[in-house]
Amino acid sequence: MRPTGVLLDVDGTLIDSNDGHAHAWVEALREADVTVEFAVVRRLIGMGGDKLLPKVAEIDAESAQGKAISKRRGEIFQKDYLPKIRAFPAVKQLLQRMKQEGLELVVASSSKDAELGSLLQIAQAKEFIKAKTSSDDADNSKPDPDIIDAALERLGHPRERVILLGDTPYDVEAGLRAGVRVVALR
Repeated sequence: MRPTGVLLDVDGTLIDSNDGHAHAWVEALREADVTVEFAVVRRLIGMGGDKLLPKVAEIDAESAQGKAISKRRGEIFQKDYLPKIRAFPAVKQLLQRMKQEGLELVVASSSKDAELGSLLQIAQAKEFIKAKTSSDDADNSKPDPDIIDAALERLGHPRERVILLGDTPYDVEAGLRAGVRVVALR
């Protein structure tokens, strides 16, 4: 069955930002006197920070410490890494081609809404996107399917006519749990 809609992850799929996110987490944790190796954090990029913090540092993301670290990570990412991030080659052409094929595009990202606008601008994606969802639109982050479910609701297409384009195992798991086909990028 031909798809009619595409859900798009952004970080690591449209733009080359996963290392920047991982470095920002490592730095924010180090400032909180928590040492975590970059490689450990990097493997977990793609899941929400609410799941990443307990895994790497046994810190509840909803605790005062967890909220402070998460906030600081966002500040570090915005200041030190966002200005250096670039879209992957031919992303704009890919999105343009999908639109020309009649596909409707909705973003399904684990990023915070405050960061998502800048990320979409880097990808030159805003003109092609019907709607967007972020971690702010979901009770549970990836790999839980909440963000995918929210994106599907905004898209308004049957699940069997939608594909998810993502780059991490957490995208794949969230998409499959939501009942959509997944195209995984490396």
